[in-house]
This record gives sequence, structure tokens and C-alpha cells, in this order.
Amino acid sequence: MKTLEEKLGYTFQDPGLLENALTHSSCANESRGRLQSNERLEFLGDSILGMVVAEHLYRNHPDLPEGELTRTRAALVCEESLVEAARELGLGDYLKLGRGEEAGGGRRRPSIQADAVEAVLAAVYLDGGIGSARKIIRRFVLSREVAGLTAGRDYKTALQELVQRESGQVLKYRLTGEAGPDHDKRFFVEVELNGSPVGSGQGRSKKEAEQMAAHAAIRTLEPKQA
Repeated sequence: MKTLEEKLGYTFQDPGLLENALTHSSCANESRGRLQSNERLEFLGDSILGMVVAEHLYRNHPDLPEGELTRTRAALVCEESLVEAARELGLGDYLKLGRGEEAGGGRRRPSIQADAVEAVLAAVYLDGGIGSARKIIRRFVLSREVAGLTAGRDYKTALQELVQRESGQVLKYRLTGEAGPDHDKRFFVEVELNGSPVGSGQGRSKKEAEQMAAHAAIRTLEPKQA
């Protein structure tokens, strides 16, 4: 458990909360009442995660309408996003499973991993408060914010369609910089329309940075195109 605490960047005052968060119902059922499953913690963690992500998006993206805020939150708290967080933590190695679930590959089952992430967040909240939970959510969930903002949206295509309402328009994407270590690299891109900058963005890849730059350009140009 110490290794997992190191990965989380949090040390539990009550280690029993972390043990509970990692106990799947299959293991709890086999313990004949000795252990409690993580299902109640999962319920609480789901609400904590949704609230922290919603607050972050609300405060940091005042330009986004309600529909995009909802879509982005959904992309960040979905099972796929939580499974990525679980894999980053190696959470599957710490799960307490029943014999049948273990034999059936439960450690790699996406739904079990995602539920465990929510349970761990709730355990951190109960042990150390919302500030401690928020730090972990920022590190392991909100780190995928750019991907969440661009999920299901091709802003580059949308921008191209917008500017093509007038003939002779030329778009160009330009890499303006890079920052951070190799495992956490950030790329910065600017998009120009007919040689003039109309939007900039950043992301974990050049593709994401271009999408965010296109998104910014759309917000700049749409009132002018109306």
C-alpha cells in the first residue's frame, strides 16, 4: 500500500479507508462479512469527481456554453478516462478480488478499474478532505483536459469550413514552442488566417495543440462571420 500512496502523492491517516476502496464486491462476498466492498465509496467518489471537474471547467473556461461544459465533463469522467488513471497508478495490482473474479481477469476489467478510481478518490476525501482529493483529480484526471475539450470535435475542419465561406482564405498552423519534460511535454501552436494570427492553443501533442488553436480561432471569427 505504501507504493500506491507514493504514486498517489498522499499518505492515509486511516489505511483502512484505502483497503476498503480496493476491495471488490467479489472479495467482500467471499469474506463472509469480514470485509466491506468499495461500492459505497464508489458512489461517493463519483459525486466528488463530477463536482471537482465541473467546478474546474466552470472557473477556467468562462467562454464555454453549458452544452460544451457538459460534454467535456462527461469525456473527463467517463470509464475510459478513469481506466487511464487506474493504469497510470497501476491500480489493478492492488485490487482485492474474489477467486472467481481473479481467475476471470478482473484486474484488467475496465469497469472494475474505473470504479476503484472513484472509490480511492472518496477514501482520500474522507481521510484528508476535498483539497487532498482535488489534488489527485487534477493530477490524474484533469491532466487530460485538452483531450476532453476536443473529444468528438474536429475544430480544424470546422474552422476550415468557417473561413471557406469567403473565397481566397488561407489557414496556416505554426508550432510556436515546446515545454516540459519528455513524459509531460506541452506543445504550443498558433493558427494564422491570411498571415494574421487568429488563435493559439496548447496540448500534449501537436495535434491537440492545433485543435485548441482552431477552437480559439472559431470563437474569434464566428461573430465576424455572422
